[in-house]
Amino acid sequence: MRKKVTVIGAGNVGATLAHRLVDKQLADVVLIDILEGIPQGKGLDLLEAGPIEGYDVHIKGTNDYNDTANSDIVVMTAGFPRKPGMSRDDLLKANYDVVKAAVGQAARVSPNAILIVVTNPLDAMVQTALRVSGFPKHRVIGMAGVLDSARYRTFIAEALRVSVQDVEGLVLGGHGDTMVPVPSYTTIAGVPISQLMPKEQLDIIIDRTRKGGAEIVNLLKTGSAFYAPSAAVVQMIDAIFNDRKKILPCAAYLDGEYGIKGLFVGVPVKLGARGIQEIVQIKLTADEQAALEKSAAAVKELVEIIGV
Repeated sequence: MRKKVTVIGAGNVGATLAHRLVDKQLADVVLIDILEGIPQGKGLDLLEAGPIEGYDVHIKGTNDYNDTANSDIVVMTAGFPRKPGMSRDDLLKANYDVVKAAVGQAARVSPNAILIVVTNPLDAMVQTALRVSGFPKHRVIGMAGVLDSARYRTFIAEALRVSVQDVEGLVLGGHGDTMVPVPSYTTIAGVPISQLMPKEQLDIIIDRTRKGGAEIVNLLKTGSAFYAPSAAVVQMIDAIFNDRKKILPCAAYLDGEYGIKGLFVGVPVKLGARGIQEIVQIKLTADEQAALEKSAAAVKELVEIIGV
């Protein structure tokens, strides 16, 4: 029997994610939204592409959470998008109610699922999902670090004119202006970034990475990024369904790791069949550790505002 993924939210991120999942034949997909007709129409459109693209998975669009029952993974993408000039933090209260209602219904009918949260502000929304679902912490994960690290690696590859596949880099911390790109673990084909790029140039790239989402919002005018975010979620789902034990930067609930307790913060984790199988603790420089703690403090402020 094929795996089942529910995607909550049939907007750009959700629909593109559904498209990527069926293209890779990773799972049957249920696309759910509160808007009548939108998930049904997009689901049917994707289903009808099957004979052309050669995938046999099933796609269903719905407004009924009963159709999502017994999902292996539930991905939360629904919420209000960012607009030009709007920070992720501005979205806090607007999206809290959305996440609370949707996760509550999904968790009720899929009590054994793994939850992946994409809705912004990410770190506070994934904490909301943990509280609402009642799931154990290893089955509630935030998608942020994979996306932020991809942006970081893209900008470095462009600057050095090398293959993005040769660039390894981590971005930790909260998914926002305080995120923490980690130069000490940034390499190009194994060569430390410090040997190939002056610090001043890397600092510019780090600043652009932190503002990566806002850059796209400002260009699009009427929406936010969806191609790269959906690709990041697929990488996480692939690691889980294939039990790859792949080390990826994700928002995980920390219980003392990195000196942080009771918060979701982006750190390297080992992703496998059970979700987060291990939080990987790496040695950071003093500056990197200080930046991570500052980022965690920013996350804590948001969490306290909504009381989760």
